[in-house]
Amino acid sequence: MAIVFVGIDLAKSVFAVHGVDEAGRAALVRPSVARAKLLELVASLPPCTIGMEACSGAHHWARLFAGHGHTVRLIAPKFVTPYRMSGRRGKNDAADAAATCGAAAPNMRFVPVKSQEQQSQLMVHRARQGFVQQRTATINRIRGLLSEFGIVLPLKAAVVRRQAAAHLEDLPGWGNTVIGDLLSEVHRLDERIAQYDVHLRAIAQRSTPAQRLMRLMGIGQTSATAIVAMVGNAHEFSSGRQFAAWLGLVPGQYSSGGKARLGRITKAGDAYLRSLLVLGARSVLNAAPGKNDSISRWALQLRQRRGYWKAVVAIAAKNARLAWAALTKGEAFKQPA
Repeated sequence: MAIVFVGIDLAKSVFAVHGVDEAGRAALVRPSVARAKLLELVASLPPCTIGMEACSGAHHWARLFAGHGHTVRLIAPKFVTPYRMSGRRGKNDAADAAATCGAAAPNMRFVPVKSQEQQSQLMVHRARQGFVQQRTATINRIRGLLSEFGIVLPLKAAVVRRQAAAHLEDLPGWGNTVIGDLLSEVHRLDERIAQYDVHLRAIAQRSTPAQRLMRLMGIGQTSATAIVAMVGNAHEFSSGRQFAAWLGLVPGQYSSGGKARLGRITKAGDAYLRSLLVLGARSVLNAAPGKNDSISRWALQLRQRRGYWKAVVAIAAKNARLAWAALTKGEAFKQPA
């Protein structure tokens, strides 16, 4: 029988391949395939469905395999784990490939394959976020070192910069050199982050979907370009609520016996994109008292009923749904008045 499903365990140098026929019997078992031979092996197969875990390099291989007529499905690793552990003990590459093959069923939830343009834009976000984390770590290092000399600074970054520079001449010995170097590093990272902000602005100006998203309250150029780089046209999601759930902005359910119990938000999906939407929601709520539009009025009423932070998350979830609608409907999307 012809091979119907193929599971591939991705790696750096050696890959494992497992294929099954229509009856579910193993028809292709290759526990060790060299990187240079993988594309040749897949190209020799008749068109079939290939499942892979959504990890580093998965989108690259997905584009190559799709070019040979295969249907590629990327699966979140947490959905593959139950197939690997059911009835088996231990973990190896061959078992991972078999589990991925079993998880490639039509009723599974899959990760959309990103284009090269999407991945290149996402690289800008990843690099910028890395510089932001480095700057935060450096500022905290300055605060920690100065506290050894009894100079305790607040958390605000601008105050740390100003007061650390003011105490620079009072530091003994090598302390002056170290704090001066760290302040120079913070300044260098400020310049690098500003440069990447310019890159994001250029991406947003050339992207029609990003421009459409930026019309929404609480979504700026960083959030808009990140959403477009992550999900493209968002047609992989059947509804705005599914997109919000993918971002982890909906409450977890613990329901049984007809009684619905809702917990905290799941925090699933990409933490960076979720944090951008939450930060945008905070700006919407903070600016709401001076506005009279429907979303601002709703946000203020929600804060009064449920509290500040629950209102922030609710606004972020609403923005996620509106973003899905704006991407899927295109020019037909009408912004709420």
